[in-house]
Amino acid sequence: MSRKEFNLEPMVKPKSVAVIGAAREEDKVGHIILQNYINGGYSGRLYAVNRNASGDILNVKTYKSVIDIKDSIDLAVIAIPAQYVPDTLEECGKAHVKTVIVVSGGFAEIGETALQEKIVEIADKYNIAMVGPNCLGVMDPRSRVDTLFLPTYKLSKAQIGGVSFVAQSGAVGSTVLDLISEEGFGLSKFFSYGNAAQVDEVDILNYLMNDKETKVIVMYIEGIKRGKEFIEIAKKVTKVKPVVVLKAGRTAAGVSAAHSHTASLAGSYEAHEAVFRQFGFTIANDVSELIYYAKIFAYEPMPAGGNVAIITNGGGTGVLTADAISSTRNLVLGEFSGGVAKSLRGRMPALVNIRNPLDLAGDADADRYNVAINAVAGDPKIDIILPIVLFQTPGADSRLAEELIKIKQTVNKPMAVISMGSQYTQMHKIMMESGGVPVFDSPGAAATALEGLYKYGVYLKTRK
Repeated sequence: MSRKEFNLEPMVKPKSVAVIGAAREEDKVGHIILQNYINGGYSGRLYAVNRNASGDILNVKTYKSVIDIKDSIDLAVIAIPAQYVPDTLEECGKAHVKTVIVVSGGFAEIGETALQEKIVEIADKYNIAMVGPNCLGVMDPRSRVDTLFLPTYKLSKAQIGGVSFVAQSGAVGSTVLDLISEEGFGLSKFFSYGNAAQVDEVDILNYLMNDKETKVIVMYIEGIKRGKEFIEIAKKVTKVKPVVVLKAGRTAAGVSAAHSHTASLAGSYEAHEAVFRQFGFTIANDVSELIYYAKIFAYEPMPAGGNVAIITNGGGTGVLTADAISSTRNLVLGEFSGGVAKSLRGRMPALVNIRNPLDLAGDADADRYNVAINAVAGDPKIDIILPIVLFQTPGADSRLAEELIKIKQTVNKPMAVISMGSQYTQMHKIMMESGGVPVFDSPGAAATALEGLYKYGVYLKTRK
């Protein structure tokens, strides 16, 4: 690193938090942040700071200044108009606050570069790690930290898990957080870092690389300010855990929008993409792919190869999935070994054609899937198992969903399920994913995710 590394642990796992700009008005950002800490069950020491208030806000004692708090503050969340932030940061420095999140906007993203430079100068002077400005901040479900100024009734909360999400944009960040809550995998950390005036994506990547609670890192970025340092951390992080990245600013219009949004210099997309590919990042083309990749990395081990077995209760969907797999550059339909094919022939109804895709017929039930998947899982010529379950058929019900969960616990190969449908299907999707089975709603989504898993596995092998 060309400059000092920041300790972000007091920001993510603070023992004490001061919300500067806490307000009684329910629509104020400071009120929402304070309320979120209370609603989330934060167990540390919580303080409200408001120059114009006295008494309590939300039953939290209020102080005129952070200097008045006779306690060591790990994290101060600043939610006040931009022009008052420098003086407030000075007070944080004098009060020996360890980390700060400036959620306030009104800095370089609107041309106020001098004001932004001023707060960086102050933060550096007092050795404060500062995220922002113009950001949502940090969320950690384990420590119940939530600086997001989003009402809890508008944003579903993700369960605790191993995926950490880093977003330069608060809007994209909140959207993906909402989507993650609908998936079976859970959240470890969330960072929204906005203008990246001081702490940036390099610092956050470095922290998450060493975070034992983070198994997968997912990123939305608009620009990289410290290219050399980013390359250095990129060389290291993907040797430890997968990184999925969605880079904005692919076009001239996107580059311009990124700059006006977070004052980010988006730069050449091709140059960024070359770096990502060189160091094993998994590149998402949109938010949907971001979720697909996060899901497959959160659930599945690396495959030994790219030979896929499709097992279905719907012939047409099996054909579509075969097309999707064959359209990838790295995955192929595997051929069953002679012993497995013979075993399947002896245990399947006569109408089942023993080939890949393996169509179990529309009356397939939990027992038939059990026989088929376990046989294929033991085939050394098959690396990835891809069952398709159409819950509209007579034999597909909760017993089948439960059976797939049981099978997943014993299979040591990647296994993803494709299941398409509305309410009844979605109910079983939730059931399966809560049991550790990743479910995709289309053949293309599953193929994309599995290819990403395969490519990262190949990257790891080349780096050993």
